[in-house]
Amino acid sequence: MSAPAANLRINPDRLWDSLMDMAKIGPGVAGGNNRQTLTDADAEGRALFQSWCEAAGMTMGVDQIGNMFATRPGTDPDALPVYMGSHLDTQPTGGKYDGVLGVLGALEAVRTLNDLGIKTRHPIVVVNWTNEEGTRFAPAMLASGVFAGKHTLDWAYDRKDAKGKRFGDELERIGWKGEEAVGARKIHALFELHIEQGPILEAEGKDIGVVTHGQGLRWIECTITGKESHTGSTPMHMRKNAGRGLALITELVHEIAMANQPNAVGAIGHIDVYPNSRNIIPGKVVCTVDMRTHLLDKLNAMVAEFMERAPALCEEIGVGFSCEIVGQFDPPAFDHGCVKAVRDAAERLGYSHMDIVSGAGHDACWINDVAPTAMIMCPCVDGLSHNEAEEISKDWAAAGADVLFHAVVETAGIVE
Repeated sequence: MSAPAANLRINPDRLWDSLMDMAKIGPGVAGGNNRQTLTDADAEGRALFQSWCEAAGMTMGVDQIGNMFATRPGTDPDALPVYMGSHLDTQPTGGKYDGVLGVLGALEAVRTLNDLGIKTRHPIVVVNWTNEEGTRFAPAMLASGVFAGKHTLDWAYDRKDAKGKRFGDELERIGWKGEEAVGARKIHALFELHIEQGPILEAEGKDIGVVTHGQGLRWIECTITGKESHTGSTPMHMRKNAGRGLALITELVHEIAMANQPNAVGAIGHIDVYPNSRNIIPGKVVCTVDMRTHLLDKLNAMVAEFMERAPALCEEIGVGFSCEIVGQFDPPAFDHGCVKAVRDAAERLGYSHMDIVSGAGHDACWINDVAPTAMIMCPCVDGLSHNEAEEISKDWAAAGADVLFHAVVETAGIVE
């Protein structure tokens, strides 16, 4: 299909203004955002996005899990749509760009098509996936997972937040439960623009990351069982200290990840200590190990080594150990044709670029199982994300949106 001319670019000021306007909804306490999924702020952000899409001549569809699909028609009624987008929900202490850049960069691409009077053979759809972050309702990428057949809709509806509120009930409460069956849509290709959420592109001085793979992930919930006793009166040799077991497996996770370099990571991010009192030796610790790499055999070997060695480490100090995998997805390899469209666009536009593996999970990782998919990344300052201090430059945002525009339009086909 024909590619857009290299001089065609999005409007960087309009894109930046849209990012700043969306950031006014659900402001954080330190300059970022708290627009968690299915909150009133999420509903307000969705309404603003819908108004912008309709002003750009698109029609909005919403499915039963709240995914939003804004469609710009193509000239061929039988051609499957090209999708682009990401998510508008944030972490409780999130930044202004994680996910949002991908949605509003896609909207800006459509606005630019309108400005230039360009028609495409394939329809183009801008998507906002529900609950990508998974902060309020676990797991992450919940709605795209239902769309791709990884979870059932009823199971998703039954997810509960920390206050016991059901996902399905909150979706209805905010008014964004649609009628469309989840996963009924067919996709010609999907492109997702996202900030890197890591330091590689900035450190290498590259404008664009051409994402070839996503990392696979295993979340392993571990329970270490000791015996609560007084910190002052219990002799050291008689203690069953679950906190010490935590220390040992924390180091084990680090050791396994370092032994599997490059492109493997591991850490313990979530920890609950019981009874969590200053003068009581912990009797129980529940924690979650997060292991990731883009190579499936390596990922499985890391998990197997952890599960073999962790019980023995705890047994040596007299504490019990049990674990189960509570979250997982295998590493996706993105579609060669879509990846090439991204790389060719960066070349055509004169942006410096490099191949990169996504260190975080994204909706594109699930959609990759049901449609050809690729991702585009731009740098973020110091690699900081999931933090209110998250920052990008207007030039980085524009470069990412330019590449998205070119890759999508080439894939959708310009009608002369």
